[in-house]
Amino acid sequence: MRSFRLFSSLIPFLWVLVTSLSFLPLLAAQANEEGNGKAKMVTLHTNHGDIVITLFPKEAPLTVENFLRYSREGHYDNTLFHRVIRNFMIQGGGLEPGMEEKPTHETIKNEADNGISNRVGTLAMARLNDPHSASAQFFINVADNTRLDHSAPTPDGWGYCVFGMVSEGMEVVNSIRVVPTTSRDGQDDVPEEDVIIKSVTVTEED
Repeated sequence: MRSFRLFSSLIPFLWVLVTSLSFLPLLAAQANEEGNGKAKMVTLHTNHGDIVITLFPKEAPLTVENFLRYSREGHYDNTLFHRVIRNFMIQGGGLEPGMEEKPTHETIKNEADNGISNRVGTLAMARLNDPHSASAQFFINVADNTRLDHSAPTPDGWGYCVFGMVSEGMEVVNSIRVVPTTSRDGQDDVPEEDVIIKSVTVTEED
């Protein structure tokens, strides 16, 4: 009976893992085929392992260029996944250890009307209440968060722009999403132990 309870508790995790592994290659391949012929891959080297991202430059050109700008400048090096909600998303790219916020460039236009849904494994821009307030922070969906999708060009309907997809390392994402969290410096859902993006590698394929 004890082993059955243990197996039952693992079912939600296994469902997310199987769903993500079957869905990610299809969406990444489709984006590469429909893109500009030069698929940009970004690898987040974290203290939990590597996460490889396929970016969608055709569907979200401004957002991808913005993300690459920060990546090439080293902005994401030694930043945290500072917000982790295990059945929702993991967010990072803006705070250093000690919860120190890094300076950013100007905010960008929200491209959430590109038709790509906030499905498991997708990469999207974090923002404030203003739909066009995204700068450097991003999140990786660990559930199908379709409520975050664009529905109308209004403050409540703009949604959150998806601009990439995890193509390798979803097991790393899943290891991060279950870390113990706490409240710190006025923020909730902060990992008890720092989850660090140590560096970022940008690869462009011909």
